[in-house]
Amino acid sequence: MEIAARSTAETNRRVFVKRLLVEIALAVAAAGPWGGSVRAQASVPAPAQIVTTGTGETRVTPDRATIFVGVQSRSATAAAASADNARRQRAILDTLHALGLGPDQLSTMNYNVNPDVQYNPNNQPPKVVGYTVTNTVRAEVRKLEDVARVIDASLARGSNEISGLQFYSSKADSARRSAMALAVANARADAETLARAAGGTLGALLELSTSSSSRPMPEAIGGTAMARMATPIEPGQQSVAASVTARWTFIPR
Repeated sequence: MEIAARSTAETNRRVFVKRLLVEIALAVAAAGPWGGSVRAQASVPAPAQIVTTGTGETRVTPDRATIFVGVQSRSATAAAASADNARRQRAILDTLHALGLGPDQLSTMNYNVNPDVQYNPNNQPPKVVGYTVTNTVRAEVRKLEDVARVIDASLARGSNEISGLQFYSSKADSARRSAMALAVANARADAETLARAAGGTLGALLELSTSSSSRPMPEAIGGTAMARMATPIEPGQQSVAASVTARWTFIPR
């Protein structure tokens, strides 16, 4: 019985040792190539790179406009001011619809009812002397030839606030992409010049990022100035600019 027990213990020990040796061999095999890869990478210098920036600009003629048409009414009571304001703004909206502006081109942007407060001297309490109601509608005009008609018709039907006129182009995205293409071409030309000057050639593109901006031709003209206009509209042009930053590999000769 004792001999059998010793034989079993010896067998278990051999199995444990053999299993341990197998696990050690697997661990060494897994770690060996990785460690060699790290040492190899550390000994190879990083390739030289060239970083350039480029800008591009295109110009586009605006073909649309946004007009903010407002009506301001004052009266002794809020109800009276609101009723007058509603009558005049409804007349304006009906006229703009008749000129061809659809429901998707007209939207109310602002509606306010404010008391008109009179501040008295000698520490007397302030007194409400009336109310002011303001209603502003945003009109999206898709034909530049309609801009003057919208302004004139709004003023004729009771608008007393034209808070701004902004021109923009429906082709702004196309102009932006053209500006980006010019910016990339300029960045590449600069990179090739640097590579030649450094005695090598330009390699593969590694990274490219961009930013763009537009400079619309704003016409933020107040209501009084707008009323004095005979109706000539000059939208001018819109400048669309793009900037890119590029990183390239440098291949020495």
